Amino acid sequence: MTISGQTSTEQLLAADRREPNAATFAAGVSSAQQHTALRASVRQLGALLGEALERHEGAELLALVERVRSLARQPSDEDLRSTLAGVDAKTAVVLARAFTAYFQLVNVTEQLHRWQEVTAVREGPLAAAVGRIGEALDEGSVDRDLVSSVLSRLEYRPVFTAHPTEATRRSVIDLLRRIADTVQTLEDPRSAPADQPRLERRLAELVDLVWQTDELRIQRPEPTDEARTAIYYLNTLASRVVPELLAELDRSLATIGLELPPGARPLRFGAWAGGDRDGNPNVTPQVTLEVVGLQHDAGLRALIGHVENLLAELSPSTRVVEVTDELSRSLEADAEALPVTYDALKRLNAEEPYRLKLSFVRVRLQRTRDRLAHGTAHEPGRDYAGFDELMTDLALVRDSMLAGGDELTGNGSILRLIRTATTIGLGLATLDIREHSGKHHEALADLYDRLGELDTAYGDLDRPARTALLSRELASRRPLTGSRAADLGEAATASLSLLHAIRTALDTYGPETVETYIVSMTHDIDDVFAVVVLAREAGLVDTGSPTHPATARIGFAPLFETVAELAAAGPLLDALLSAPAYRRVVAARGDVQEIMLGYSDSSKDAGIAASQWQIHRAQRALRDVARRHGVVLRLFHGRGGSVGRGGGPTGEAILSQPYGSLDGPIKITEQGEVLSDKYTLPGLARFNLEVALAAVLEASVLHRNSLLPQDVLDSWNVTMDLVAGRGQDTYRGLVRDPGLVPFFVSATPVDELGKMNIGSRPAKRPGGAGGLEDLRAIPWVFGWTQSRIILPGWFGVGSGLAAARQDGREKTLREMYGSWAFFRTFLSNVQMTLAKTDLEIAAGYVNELVPPEVAGLFDTIREEHARTLEEVLRVTGQSELLESAPTLRRTLELRDSYLAPLHALQTSLLARSRSVPDEVEPDADVQRALLLTINGIAAGLRNTG
Repeated sequence: MTISGQTSTEQLLAADRREPNAATFAAGVSSAQQHTALRASVRQLGALLGEALERHEGAELLALVERVRSLARQPSDEDLRSTLAGVDAKTAVVLARAFTAYFQLVNVTEQLHRWQEVTAVREGPLAAAVGRIGEALDEGSVDRDLVSSVLSRLEYRPVFTAHPTEATRRSVIDLLRRIADTVQTLEDPRSAPADQPRLERRLAELVDLVWQTDELRIQRPEPTDEARTAIYYLNTLASRVVPELLAELDRSLATIGLELPPGARPLRFGAWAGGDRDGNPNVTPQVTLEVVGLQHDAGLRALIGHVENLLAELSPSTRVVEVTDELSRSLEADAEALPVTYDALKRLNAEEPYRLKLSFVRVRLQRTRDRLAHGTAHEPGRDYAGFDELMTDLALVRDSMLAGGDELTGNGSILRLIRTATTIGLGLATLDIREHSGKHHEALADLYDRLGELDTAYGDLDRPARTALLSRELASRRPLTGSRAADLGEAATASLSLLHAIRTALDTYGPETVETYIVSMTHDIDDVFAVVVLAREAGLVDTGSPTHPATARIGFAPLFETVAELAAAGPLLDALLSAPAYRRVVAARGDVQEIMLGYSDSSKDAGIAASQWQIHRAQRALRDVARRHGVVLRLFHGRGGSVGRGGGPTGEAILSQPYGSLDGPIKITEQGEVLSDKYTLPGLARFNLEVALAAVLEASVLHRNSLLPQDVLDSWNVTMDLVAGRGQDTYRGLVRDPGLVPFFVSATPVDELGKMNIGSRPAKRPGGAGGLEDLRAIPWVFGWTQSRIILPGWFGVGSGLAAARQDGREKTLREMYGSWAFFRTFLSNVQMTLAKTDLEIAAGYVNELVPPEVAGLFDTIREEHARTLEEVLRVTGQSELLESAPTLRRTLELRDSYLAPLHALQTSLLARSRSVPDEVEPDADVQRALLLTINGIAAGLRNTG
């Protein structure tokens, strides 16, 4: 403390200073103990894979695999290339499969040991976060009422999307999960020695099945297939993760004298499969309804399973306990509504009221599932009309237990069921709808041109005129479609069919089925107004009047995707909330305004430094606007798996948000390979969700205001402006070079990626000229990753840091890295990307595949890479990357030794494939082998897109 009793700036900076955990950013193990165990598991699984390969392909193929792996470790690659050049296509398929299977086995055992490492601590993430909140309460720096208020609106919602970056089939993932379970049992010192031979044989059997399973999908998945993949993970979370996770939250809060309100929903799940229409013609209104049906069938099955599990233990008898009059009356009503069920139960369970009540609940859930599946009418008392009726029944049971003094069960098993039900609802996850803003304007052009009341055609209106028109339309309550709905144009029919499908879903399944309509490519407020007008036509919105409140069955979220849109986000939200009709719509949605922030396109547009910084600044502006208008801001972060698309550790990302921007609710996309990496193993899934939920709670309570002086914050902002600005200039200088697109297409397998059946959405936007702007952000990142340049995750950062250093800000940069969570997280993610970048491997692609006239761009890439490496090491105070994590560095080096053969094989196959004239049918085995190398490299690097 200073003499005046005030904490000094130096003390505040020191309090925030910490060294980032490299293992967190690499999602790997860092302790020597777990590294040793991991190596032992890898050796065992590798040996079993070799045995499977020999059984199915012969000893010569196994010897070839070992020879290729050995040659890949040699300084010169001449022998390796000559060996691969002599390999026929069918043998290349086997080689690619062997190395791909190896990485799949390594990944799942690394997930297992990562989970064992992160859970080998006395205090979990939630307990630690709640402990810090308790300390703040004791110090008086946080008000207890504030914490209770935050708990009432706390909501972490991971949203499972369908973006095509998951290259591993669900069939393989299921086998890998079983392998991890078997390895864990084998390693458990409590396992009986007599079981060892049986477990080892089971492990060999599972590894053999992995080899026998085709890694590649025969056909491109449809949106319903993608929905089933999300359901696969959601089912695991609902049954094996959520109950205990939320019980831990309740337990932790109780240690500081707090509890979640009865209706609180601190964890929920979202989904995009079947709802993301932007650029995906396969997502039709009918598909959306089909996916909602699949989710509810799975959700009801999960709830029925939970109730059945609880039935086995809820045996209290009225001979021992008393129940409330409310529960008794509800049982009488149930018996009257479901007489057949009562007759079947009364002989054995008549004196067991809780078991009897939950038996009725189970039957009503089963009947609800049947009703939704067959489209029959709701029968009051015999099924559930909606989620609230289920919660009323479960609350009756818990209230009776608590009234009778059974606090352990009332706050135990029945509360876990209630918490689980509030998390998954009746349908596991809430579906978001996303559509491009241009589609809505095309629809309105159909409607207005059909009316013939505009002097200028709607499509010819400039943006101010369009905004004024739609503002007047929102204030009125007239229908645009009228009685002539049958002769609408194609665009209007498409948009209104979607909105009517949303209405059908809400009518059939309940209000939480669809909550948010996301408008991609939002440039100004007319882009949001347009869809609100269309929603009014579908009966989803009534904008009300100054004397009558609005009604809104869904909310609307603009998506800001480019740095220019992000820079304008604050003023745009201010204009939206200043429009009286739209403000009434927000009020009808509980005064919650959702905003989606796009990481992928902003990074592709301006580079990672400018993208990350502009998103950070946009959040500050949106926070301030929301406060002025008295609304709760729910930010939806559209992050990918790779650093170039906003990826990185979720907990670190949440805690690095601007102070005050998180006030309870947050949504974050989970997509592609992130799902399998984080959620394949239930134990690791529990930890990952707990880390994120703890971060949301801590940020919402303890990160509301910065304590640092304004001059320090101003200095950091100016420095980051310089880093981002110079980084953007450097990045755009490269990507706007006319030679960049041909360099990218030839140096990476991006064109071949489109042939992989890993997503229902096309890799390129329709109708484009074939330039960089037409390529989606996912294949942009995926392609650079395959050739190990990984350019979107670091290019431009070195120039930005150098510019700040040359401006005399080197000390400030080090201060920012030590004490500013945003900058520390940003540089840690860049460092991890640099660790996975290998320009020597990349040189093989450039030398073999890139035309000489554009190959010179590789020199520019090399120069910026060297600059970025030097500047990052200078700021972080290291002499080499991952200097503080030597164990982790060895793990990554081990992966590289197995990745090198795949890269060499891929380069050889690309050259072979591209040498075939366009008019000649490509060799099917060459194409298959090539796609397998893409799969294998994706598995080896783990961050694909």
